[in-house]
Amino acid sequence: MSFAPLVNGRTYSWSDITVNILGNPVAGITAVSYEDKQEMENVYAAGNKPVARGYGKIESTGSITLLADEVESLMSAAPNGRLQEIPEFDIVVAYETESGEVKTHTLKNCRFKSNKRDMKSGDMKMEVAMDLLVSHIEWK
Repeated sequence: MSFAPLVNGRTYSWSDITVNILGNPVAGITAVSYEDKQEMENVYAAGNKPVARGYGKIESTGSITLLADEVESLMSAAPNGRLQEIPEFDIVVAYETESGEVKTHTLKNCRFKSNKRDMKSGDMKMEVAMDLLVSHIEWK
C-alpha cells in the first residue's frame, strides 16, 4: 500500500461547522458533542468461539455549550422561561468542506435536560454547558 501525502489539504475544523437550533443558526455556540452507541455482544453456543452476534438498543446522547447571551435568547422563547419546557426540536450540525460538500448530522427530538450557570474568577465569558435528551441521530 502506498501513501501519498495530501499537499495543501484541509480537514474539518470548527470554522466549517454550522449548528441550527430551533431552525436558526447559532453563532454563540462554543462546543457540540454527540454520539450513538449500540448494545452488542457475542453469542456463544457449541465450542469456545462466538457463533453469532446479538444486537440491542441504540442509545443517543448529546450536549452543547453556548454563550450565556445565546441561552438567555432561547429562554425568552421558552414556556415559563424554562429551557426544559421547550418542546422537542432538532439540532442540525452541518460540516462544509473546502469543495462545498456538506455533511449533515441531525440530532432528533432533542430536549434540554438542565439550565445551569457556572462562573469563576478570571473568566472573560460565560459559557453554559447543557446535556441533551436525544431520541436518535441521523448521520447523512
